[in-house]
Amino acid sequence: MRDIFSRSYRIRSYEADFRGMLRPVALLNYLQDAASGHADLLGFSLSDLRVRDATWLLSRYHVVVDRYPGAGEELLVTTWRSLLEGIYAFREFQITAGDGSVIGCATSSWVLLNLRTRRPMRIREFLADLPVVRKRVLEDDFPKLPKLGSSDAEQQFRARMADLDLNRHVNHAVYAEWALETVPQPVIQECCLSEIEIAYLNEAVLGDTIISRAERIDRGAFIHQLIREGDGRELTRLRTGWRPCA
Repeated sequence: MRDIFSRSYRIRSYEADFRGMLRPVALLNYLQDAASGHADLLGFSLSDLRVRDATWLLSRYHVVVDRYPGAGEELLVTTWRSLLEGIYAFREFQITAGDGSVIGCATSSWVLLNLRTRRPMRIREFLADLPVVRKRVLEDDFPKLPKLGSSDAEQQFRARMADLDLNRHVNHAVYAEWALETVPQPVIQECCLSEIEIAYLNEAVLGDTIISRAERIDRGAFIHQLIREGDGRELTRLRTGWRPCA
């Protein structure tokens, strides 16, 4: 069935953290790979769109994980387009362990960008044949994430060549990696990331210096903000939730 796409992954040792469990950023890369595989199958991949002066940009992410599998385990990512609303296309993900249990899910919102005008396009007018399966895994209409209040932790990063994606901008998973680095070590050591929401606001490019800040708003919850040092522009807002690892 072309409307729904699945791809399996075996977790490599270098994709696991100090506990031997899949890193959250590696999971985001799996989701991106599955989305790319589906787009390739449908003829709407980045390379397909570039010849038409267009590209996909990720706008929002909401990921919920109940359990992180360990190195050597297999998981299955199933994905589909669930909704088209003006300039936004929603994509869903279901994450299934090797034993058939659902261990996580994600919903996301994407924008189709005109590379000549740098403006979003109405997707149905440009991609009339984009299939939609009207099923959401998370009922989220992506309200605005809260702004960082006071910063409890801060780190600085520089965008490297290795951080760039096919659009020559920093890959979306790298923003999450930078944000997670500001979480206090006791939380990292005792807890697992159970939920992450990301709002992508502006792009970072090679050589940019990025300031990652975090504010603790509850025992297991943080607000994050990434800004570009050069002009102070806000690049990303995030909210993370943590729970004790089983």
